[in-house]
Amino acid sequence: MRSIIQTPANDLKSSLEFYTKLNFNVISEKSPTIVSDGKAFLEITADKFTRAGIKLLRPNWEKIAAELQAITSVVKIENGYLLSESSGMWIYLIETSDIYDFKPEEASTSVLGSYAGISLETVGVDLSLKILSILEFKQVGGDANQGWITMQNEDALGITVMMPNMCPHLFTNPSLTYFNGGKNEPVIQNIRDLNIPITEEITHFNKEGIVDNVIIKDPGGFGFFIFND
Repeated sequence: MRSIIQTPANDLKSSLEFYTKLNFNVISEKSPTIVSDGKAFLEITADKFTRAGIKLLRPNWEKIAAELQAITSVVKIENGYLLSESSGMWIYLIETSDIYDFKPEEASTSVLGSYAGISLETVGVDLSLKILSILEFKQVGGDANQGWITMQNEDALGITVMMPNMCPHLFTNPSLTYFNGGKNEPVIQNIRDLNIPITEEITHFNKEGIVDNVIIKDPGGFGFFIFND
């Protein structure tokens, strides 16, 4: 199985400019358009029916789709199946033998810092975890007492499911997360220097009221948490 993050684009050129500014590599410019920071792989799609989410690719999803239909709605599409978990993130199960040939690097190379996977916020944590488990994601971090649980699949795609009222800031489902271990201020300055619009400046976690966490969005609305954790 291969995994890729899907982000919609109103204008493909604008989205490519956004990602190249952030030092993402353009792996494929057309059909499909794929960019990567070495850890995260994103397919940018200008089709107006595209929604933010993930695509999971393998030759056959029939058995797993049937299992998912017992707990949630699953739609048959031309090349596989479509569903969403409880946060509303769309999950495309694509049936193909033509699977992307790319491998993650040791570290992410973008100016955003250290990639930490996808974050979701939902009131339906149990359903999200059931869906991800059926899709062969395994728990690798967190627990209910902490208010978050991280799941990961064999392709090293990590998804953190956040419980309600855990995040005192704007939240777009899904969002990519970058954790920079107390060294986020230079990262934020780089973002400013590149004239990347900041959606929210966050001071909530800093006793001195310093902006040490920010949220940005790509031109299609996909969110990025660049945090100091």
